[in-house]
Amino acid sequence: MTDAKLNDEPARLAALQRYDILDTAAEPGFDRITDLVRSILGVPMSAVSLIDANRQWLKSRPGLDVDETPRDIAFCDHAIRQRAPLVIDDAREDARFRDNPLVTGDPNIRSYAGIPLETPDGYNVGSLCALDTVPRQFDPAQIAILQNLAALVVEQMELRRIADRDHLTGALTRRGFTTELNRSIALFQRHQRPASLLLFDIDHFKRINDTHGHPAGDRVIRGVAQLCATLQRPSDTLGRLGGEEFGILLPETTEADAAKAAQRFCEAIAAAEIANDPPLRVTVSFGVAEVGEERDTPDDWLAAADAALYDAKRSGRNRIAVALPNRPKAA
Repeated sequence: MTDAKLNDEPARLAALQRYDILDTAAEPGFDRITDLVRSILGVPMSAVSLIDANRQWLKSRPGLDVDETPRDIAFCDHAIRQRAPLVIDDAREDARFRDNPLVTGDPNIRSYAGIPLETPDGYNVGSLCALDTVPRQFDPAQIAILQNLAALVVEQMELRRIADRDHLTGALTRRGFTTELNRSIALFQRHQRPASLLLFDIDHFKRINDTHGHPAGDRVIRGVAQLCATLQRPSDTLGRLGGEEFGILLPETTEADAAKAAQRFCEAIAAAEIANDPPLRVTVSFGVAEVGEERDTPDDWLAAADAALYDAKRSGRNRIAVALPNRPKAA
C-alpha cells in the first residue's frame, strides 16, 4: 500500500515550515541529543538534519564543519523517503553514495544510520543521524537507541514551536521574536537586505489595570495585538516581548518606510475602540530602528529601538521616534 504522505512534498515542506526552525541558532536541547548519539554509538559525527526544498540544513552538527549542503547529495534526503531507518554499512560499496562528494571528500562519510523525524501528522521533515568515517555495522540495539533519541528530537521541535507563541495574543514570544531578528541580521550580513524593527508599548497601561482591572488590561493587550495583525503585511512578524511591550519586524524595509508604517499603526490604534464595558481607547508609542553594521545582534538592535521608544514617550507619547545613528563599536 502506498504511503501518500511520503510522496506529498508540498505538505511535507509546509509541515517543516510550521516549526519555523530553519536558519536558527544552535540550541542546547538539540545539541545534547546529538552529543548523546556520538557518546552512546561511538561515532565522530551526528546531526539533526532538516530537508528544505533545495538544501539540507543542520540544526545540530557536532563533528561537522558545514551547516548546510545541497539537497541532492544529502543522505538524509534518502532517509525521509521511508519510514524505516536508513542504514549504510559502507557508503563506498553502495551505488547510491559511492560517488557522493560527502563520501569522496570531507567529511568522508563511510557509514551512516538515519532515523526519519516524523511529525505528529505523519510527515518526515528530516532525520537524526549517526555518521562514521570507517565502515561499520550498527546493531539493532543501537538503532533502537537512535529511534528513541529521534523521537526526543521531534518532541523538542514541538515544545519549541509551542514555546514560541504567546498564549494571550498568539504573537511570537520574546524567544521566537529574537529568532526572527537573528534571521534578518543574517540576511543583512550575507546579502545586505534591509529590515526594520518597530518597538512599541501601550501608553499608561498601569492606569488601565488600576482603573478597570487586569481582565480589561488583558483585553486591551489582545485587542492591540489583533489590530496590528490585521494591519501588518504577510511578511511582517509581531512579537509580544513582555507585558504591554510589542515588536514588529518589517523585512525588506528601510528606516524611512518603517517610520511611515509605524505612524499608520500608531494612528490606527489611537482610533480603535477596545471591546470592554465601558469600551476603551488607548494610544501607543513607537521606536523605529533599521538593522545595520552597529546593530548586528538582537540585543543591540532592540536597544536602539528601545532608546527611540524612550524618546517618543519623553516627547509626549502617542507618537513615533526614529533611532539615532549608533556610535561605532570599539575595536
